[in-house]
Amino acid sequence: MPKIRTSRTKRPPEGFEDVESILDDYAKKMRDAENESHEGKRKAESLWPIMRISHSRSRYIYELYYKREAISKELYDWLLKEGYADANSGYEKLCCLRCIQTRDMNYQGSTCICRVPKAQIRPGTVVECVHCGCRGCSSDS
Repeated sequence: MPKIRTSRTKRPPEGFEDVESILDDYAKKMRDAENESHEGKRKAESLWPIMRISHSRSRYIYELYYKREAISKELYDWLLKEGYADANSGYEKLCCLRCIQTRDMNYQGSTCICRVPKAQIRPGTVVECVHCGCRGCSSDS
């Protein structure tokens, strides 16, 4: 969650105005997802839209800096520091960081089912991550 800017906080670096409207759109989508009714959904299932929006916002900022080179290093670091994105460099194809954490899994030392390549899963098996709802983000898929 981005920090609230007041008169005492440091001004954003040059170029923030260019991405501010898109980041505001992500904030509106996040607010709508947080306020959405979650009746009839599992506890984890109600968090899936929030995880997807957070991940897509982080991916947007990551691609602006690394792929398109549209923002400066100073602005990228400021956005990370202020909480607009997660610093998940190296996990570009990952749906969320909880999928590689071994502590929340059923079996000790394993990863999420969405990280298993589709070729290794039996035909007809429905793959759905418990944490974020991903249906398969393995780099081999």
